[in-house]
Amino acid sequence: MNIILFAIPIFFLLIAAELIAEKVRKTDYYRLNDAITSLSIGVLSRIMGVMKNLAPFTVYILLYEHFTLFELTQTPWVWIAVFVIYDFLYYWNHRFGHEVSLFWAAHVVHHSSEDYNLTTALRQTSGNFFNFIFFLPLAFFGVDPLMLITVGSINLVYQFWVHTQHVGKLGFVEWFMVTPSNHRVHHAQNQQYLDRNYGGVFIIWDRIFGSYQDELGDEKPIYGVRKALKSWNPFYANIQVYKQLVQDSIHTKKWSDKFKVWFGRTGWRPDDVSQKFPLARTDLNQFTPYQTDISLMAKVYALMQYAIISLLAVSLLINASALDVSQQHGISFFVIFSSINLAWIMENRASAIWLEWLKLLVSVVVLLNINLGAYADYAFIPVLLSAILLFKLQYQRNMDLSNGSELNS
Repeated sequence: MNIILFAIPIFFLLIAAELIAEKVRKTDYYRLNDAITSLSIGVLSRIMGVMKNLAPFTVYILLYEHFTLFELTQTPWVWIAVFVIYDFLYYWNHRFGHEVSLFWAAHVVHHSSEDYNLTTALRQTSGNFFNFIFFLPLAFFGVDPLMLITVGSINLVYQFWVHTQHVGKLGFVEWFMVTPSNHRVHHAQNQQYLDRNYGGVFIIWDRIFGSYQDELGDEKPIYGVRKALKSWNPFYANIQVYKQLVQDSIHTKKWSDKFKVWFGRTGWRPDDVSQKFPLARTDLNQFTPYQTDISLMAKVYALMQYAIISLLAVSLLINASALDVSQQHGISFFVIFSSINLAWIMENRASAIWLEWLKLLVSVVVLLNINLGAYADYAFIPVLLSAILLFKLQYQRNMDLSNGSELNS
């Protein structure tokens, strides 16, 4: 059973509840473009999971089948022990994800939002190619693959609810569990909060290994990362730091630094590179979240396209085993392209609308050439509605241009 897939409806119900709380309490914890970006990044991570998770899982299975030292009986106490040990290993996986450049390149995606709400929880990386290494010891101790997937999924699902600003401190629970309060610290870029509170379910690991920091009443968290993403593009969010590491390793002259760029402390750069190619860092005293202003029509279109993208992604996840590789990759490419172009629409890029027309044209051609069975009468409705809204959006943009407004190139 895919626990995360079954949890998706619950996630969206809780997001809806948080939006209601936002309205009632008159808070400003949500921005549409940031929320859609977080959700789009989440969609991409699930899509990429279909294509890339097989190899590391195969390694785990091989170790379990040939090198396991124990044969565990699946009693409740064994499940509890494995769950706790998994969280301990997750702590170190998470800590390396912040403190080593190569691992940070993957994990930074989750921290790139400058908001903090339940959509941030779904802002998961597509590039965690090496994280599985931290959990391989479980194979030697007889944790079968299904148990690993189950405890890992429960661990991840637990982490969803702590990404909220609507829940304050929880008294004695703060001492041993990850909570919204101590996880807000983890997502903050304030100097006092940096690289703290790595636990997934249990915060006790941070207390034991000296990485715990309480949320302070006089130090409001400022969310995001010091080198701001400044984009709604879910693909760029996944490659931003990788791109920087490649550039630094090429530009530095010392061979040892070419290696250290990848495996050194996060944020470290060779002297010759940092002097020649300095990076702008966020001044927290003048911090303003990245924002682009878009029209109401663009917001409506963005919401509709995200809904379509999500339905396609969920359909792929549910039916992946029944699809051949070319079909999986075709749907995945369409979802990825649609997500990127949706970001460009929210960034007011001039080319985005024309690319959107091209996407709709391709959609019509594909729908005309596949057997949709009982769904044939309904499949074109989203395309038709999209075309109507896109026409209105293009007309509005043209009127704005005639009145002197500018679009991004």
